[in-house]
Amino acid sequence: MRYDLVIFDNDGVLVDSEPISNRILAGYLTEIGHPTTYEDSLRDYMGGAMHRVHDLVRERTGERLPEGFDDSFHQRVFTAFERELEPVDGVVDVLETLRTDGVATCVASSGSHERIRVGHRKTGLDRWFDDARIFSSEDVGKGKPAPDLFLHAAERMGVAPGRCAVVEDSPLGVEAAVAAGMDVYGFTAMTAPERLAGATGFFSDMKQLTALLA
Repeated sequence: MRYDLVIFDNDGVLVDSEPISNRILAGYLTEIGHPTTYEDSLRDYMGGAMHRVHDLVRERTGERLPEGFDDSFHQRVFTAFERELEPVDGVVDVLETLRTDGVATCVASSGSHERIRVGHRKTGLDRWFDDARIFSSEDVGKGKPAPDLFLHAAERMGVAPGRCAVVEDSPLGVEAAVAAGMDVYGFTAMTAPERLAGATGFFSDMKQLTALLA
């Protein structure tokens, strides 16, 4: 294995949460007067932190989202997670291979710590990632596409950026990893390769990732 640390995005890479959360976000925005389709939500918000939703709505409409929007959205998402959330197919095998090979892993997600932990508890991935190996945009001043989150994760894990690989499925995440000076592998299960420009390599099935990292 040519990397000392593999940094995983969470939503859509470790847990199959993007369809759930973007369906709910599109519906909620539409409900409060900001018509949004599922496809709009994927295009505009996938991979971003919650402040991106606030910023784009205000930029486009001049209006602020209502107080309590984030709490209400997250409650809807967590309720749906309890019913529907599953680990991404094949990711447990990847984690097992990396552990056997002695390669460190961590999570660096635009989602909150609470969101990450709720999803990991539901899917059983909490046994792979303890608190010391979970990093959120809450931990840094700027979320993706800024490189801050990935650089923070590498620093806390004690690994130089050039020895890290990032696994991402969003344009914002790929941009952030490239800016951090890290190799990044684009997961194309939900995102076309052309939208992940700058990635070191691409894969559409999690079973392909181990070979790319080797």
